[in-house]
Amino acid sequence: MNAAIIGAGGWGTTLARILDERGHRVTLWARRETFAEELRRSRENAVYLPGVSLSSSIEISHEPSSLEGKEVYVFALPSQSTHEVVQELSSSISRANAIYVSASKGIDRKSLLRMTTVLAKTLGVDDSQTVALSGPSHAEEVARRIPTAVVAAGEDHDIAREVQNAFFLPYFRVYSSPDVCGVELAGALKNVIAICAGITDGAGFGDNTKAALMTRGLAEIRRLGIALGAEEHTFSGLAGLGDLVVTCASQHSRNRYVGEQIGKGRKLPDILKDMKMIAEGISTAESAKSLSSLHKIEMPIIEETYKILFDHKDPREATNDLMTRDPKAERW
Repeated sequence: MNAAIIGAGGWGTTLARILDERGHRVTLWARRETFAEELRRSRENAVYLPGVSLSSSIEISHEPSSLEGKEVYVFALPSQSTHEVVQELSSSISRANAIYVSASKGIDRKSLLRMTTVLAKTLGVDDSQTVALSGPSHAEEVARRIPTAVVAAGEDHDIAREVQNAFFLPYFRVYSSPDVCGVELAGALKNVIAICAGITDGAGFGDNTKAALMTRGLAEIRRLGIALGAEEHTFSGLAGLGDLVVTCASQHSRNRYVGEQIGKGRKLPDILKDMKMIAEGISTAESAKSLSSLHKIEMPIIEETYKILFDHKDPREATNDLMTRDPKAERW
């Protein structure tokens, strides 16, 4: 295939390497000209993925014209920038018979739309031409060929299978799924729970706390997902439980890191000043709170995480409020 990766962060760079290794013709597009020039010169993404080389067969560009006529477009952009960037590039992105893959994990804060829907609406294509690629997959590990499994979800089974086959490698196993809604919601919302998991680490709570948080957090994600039309079993799969586990526990997790720093007493603006990469769970907490209110879904962990992030609520007070809620039966 002739493919373009739009977004040259760590994940976009990693996906470009996978497609190149599979024998596809790959263009890696960076928004900033100076960054694209540095990538071309060094063949290394020293900012986001140091120590990982880029093959000379990968074309690196910042020109919109370099995106014309591709068969597959993979969007590895921060979720809150996706609409703006895709709109800027829309005149250079082909429409007929192309496949559009979202590799972002978030919910648009303004429209409350999932990323594949943002792509379809912005580009004016049918939803069936879009696929969500998600699962437990830190770029730092995938780029070093550490065995990883993910899921490609698309309404059109044949298109989802095309994406599955396009990325499939011995160290990068890709499953297919028809549940785009569930895969995208799970991938986005687990980042909010990961922030909360980091808070428990920073505050000095134990394994018991984190296990309870992850389990009940998954219950909240599942509740909202089912209300929005997702399939229940998706939340027990790679995009749900799998991604939740890795994001809540991993040293590579930016969302867990943000929470950990908050748990240690640091303020969110100060934490963000020191970060090069985006923690998607911060904006997703806003979107999740809005969706839970709109659809009248009880999500107490999401609610308390929002209050910690945006209302400056003390994490220990939030923990106490969660622990002292009225007794309930355990329900999913």
